[in-house]
Amino acid sequence: MDLTLTQYVLGAASGMFVGFSLGLVGGGGSILAVPLIVYLVGVANPHVAIGTTAVAVAANAGTNFFIHARKGMVKWRCASVFAASGVLGAVMGSTLGKAMDGQKLLFLFAMLMIVIGILMLRGRKNEGNPGVHLNRSNAPKLAGAGFLAGGLSGFFGIGGGFLIVPGLMIATGMPIINAVGSSLLPVAAFGTTTAANYALSGWVDWPLAAIFIAGGIAGGLGGTRLSHQLAGRRGMLNLAFSCLIFLVAGYMIYRSRGAF
Repeated sequence: MDLTLTQYVLGAASGMFVGFSLGLVGGGGSILAVPLIVYLVGVANPHVAIGTTAVAVAANAGTNFFIHARKGMVKWRCASVFAASGVLGAVMGSTLGKAMDGQKLLFLFAMLMIVIGILMLRGRKNEGNPGVHLNRSNAPKLAGAGFLAGGLSGFFGIGGGFLIVPGLMIATGMPIINAVGSSLLPVAAFGTTTAANYALSGWVDWPLAAIFIAGGIAGGLGGTRLSHQLAGRRGMLNLAFSCLIFLVAGYMIYRSRGAF
């Protein structure tokens, strides 16, 4: 796919913004990556946009994950169970997603974002239990939520952090700052799975993905720093997360109207 220099510059800027969002709220990068590539950079084929951003989001999520892990904000065992069960769902979901019309995928993605945004707003005052750990009670919940999140993530071609963060919180009761950090492991796993599936069909623009990743690494450092500054302010991360979802979802619904 041939892009102009301006499109590559916009791709780098988009990557920086997505990386910042990933560092800040865990799932923001997954939400923003596809619409930015489609509407700002100008990649006409939604499936190419999905495959390309899956590569970039997986790489950026992996980078931000280790930053959060170094700060002790990752619940490793909970994140691992969630990621492992979700990879199978991501394989199945991405296979189904490739067979669906791209514009319909974008519209359905936006509707799902609104539902998740509402759920996050309802739970914004729940501080959670920072001492939570993997046990017999929450392991089945984590596995089930991981499979569902992985399936939806693969179907919509996203890392799925905006599904994973509330999934981890609901399954275990952990605080959002721990859910944000822990979510990045499944985001990377789901993104890699989806990217591999789309790459097999030739739906990845590798040069654009590389530029997007470079911008995302730079943006992620700032987002992670701000995330830890806001962690002590009750409900601020949830509010930022939800507002971001509503803003992007509204624009996507507007642009993909008439898809059905």
